[in-house]
Amino acid sequence: MMNKPGLKNTWKQFSLLVLINAFVGGMVGMERTILPEIAETDFGIAARSAIFSFIVVFGITKAISNYFAGRFAQSFGRKKMLIVGWLFGLPVPFILMYAPDWSWIVGANVLLGINQGLAWSANVIMKIDLAGEKDRGLAMGLNEFSGYLAVAIVAFLTGWIASEFGLRPFPFYIGIVLSVLGLLMSIFLVRDTAPFVEYEADSSKDEQVKKNLFYEVSFGDNNLQAVSQAGMMTNFKDGMAWGAFPIFLAAAGLSMTQIGIVVAVYPAFWGILQVVTGKVSDYTGRKKMLWAGMLVQGISLLIFAFLNHYIAFILLAALLGTGTAMVYPTFLASVADLTHPNDRAESIGVFRLWRDGGYAIGAIFSGVVADMFDIKIAVIATGILVLISALWIMIRMNKLNTPVVNKELLS
Repeated sequence: MMNKPGLKNTWKQFSLLVLINAFVGGMVGMERTILPEIAETDFGIAARSAIFSFIVVFGITKAISNYFAGRFAQSFGRKKMLIVGWLFGLPVPFILMYAPDWSWIVGANVLLGINQGLAWSANVIMKIDLAGEKDRGLAMGLNEFSGYLAVAIVAFLTGWIASEFGLRPFPFYIGIVLSVLGLLMSIFLVRDTAPFVEYEADSSKDEQVKKNLFYEVSFGDNNLQAVSQAGMMTNFKDGMAWGAFPIFLAAAGLSMTQIGIVVAVYPAFWGILQVVTGKVSDYTGRKKMLWAGMLVQGISLLIFAFLNHYIAFILLAALLGTGTAMVYPTFLASVADLTHPNDRAESIGVFRLWRDGGYAIGAIFSGVVADMFDIKIAVIATGILVLISALWIMIRMNKLNTPVVNKELLS
């Protein structure tokens, strides 16, 4: 019974992985507030589409890394994927500190995308392995809580450090600490979770194996397709927000410290509330939480575009983070519900390929729209697309084509 999944049985390893995922999230937080400002101030880049290039590269690289992390985790082990992810993350803060031109920043985001794709995916898969069916929503809530709360904290800290000591190099010292600690803890303290997968697979009544998991998750199964498109649109919105919000807020007259606070409030609510929303989806059903969360995100963006006051920006950033918190752990729990334990790692990898591909698509879209029109139009257009995604969930999800571990959760 040592390898029986469940948070009560595995809380020590689970808690360690929660902490490590906070370090993974903090690596992204380094960039959330100050990188667009570095593009304009240090490198004289004015075109929005050029500034957003670092997000495009990050999104594409992370999406592809997610897919391969899912595929290789089953063959080579989750722990190895986690360690390799941290090895790619180690050079990132040094490159950001001393980059002589913008191409170096873009290159650093290739490494950061691999770091996030491998390390975060490994964390997700290992936590699902440890938690078992009953606590999946809560497990994903805790995972995303730790990661995105760290994004918020580091985003605020880098904005404050930049306002006090300059854009470079001091804000990126945080990344050195995070990457070194994350790598050492992953090597010496983390244990692989393969025995828990074997235990769950032996007791599962579900059928293995879908012939083509990429096709099933992407197009073949109505439920998985609905979850994948909503995941992509959620990060489409985040790719837009990452690049556009600092510029939009600066144009509204906010200081660098104020921008850092607004930019941090959004992932803070996103992170903190996932502990609640993930567990709530275990009771209310995944579909209800997903379409409602997409609806809240879309409405938040439409209102955000018409604001011009600091406090109002904070309130809408909190609402946007709340909507994102409603869907993020629920996506992963839904994919786990819909797949056999032995198919889980690759299925999650395929979903995360689509979800994080949204970063790149959203950044390209918003950059082009901002250059053709302005930032405000990019925010409005993104809000409309997210609302369409909510309708897709309502219409397409819950037409069950495949065996589901816990069907009532999807209603």
